[in-house]
Amino acid sequence: MKIEQRQKDQIEFFELDGELDFHTSPEFREKLQGLMQKQVKKIVINLKKVTYIDSSGLATFVEVLQKTKRYGGQLELTELAPAVRSVFEIAKLDKVFSLTESENEALQKLS
Repeated sequence: MKIEQRQKDQIEFFELDGELDFHTSPEFREKLQGLMQKQVKKIVINLKKVTYIDSSGLATFVEVLQKTKRYGGQLELTELAPAVRSVFEIAKLDKVFSLTESENEALQKLS
């Protein structure tokens, strides 16, 4: 799994590439923990290149969503690959998370 991180206008952007599973989610979780400690208010995670996600990957997102909400932050998941969107829908997490079709749409929701 490749994790690209960038910041623009006080928004943290992540783009993931590969499989988010039991083996790779700890590294991603660690990067996100740093943001949670700093109480970063706006986070956008692009999932267009994620080919697979398992329960540990989903648990990472649930944990981040809970923590950001506690301090008033916002989390946007964007450009979910069809297989990833399907997993979110099966787990009914598409009703819990803000899922957008593009980074521009995510940015509009964060404004």
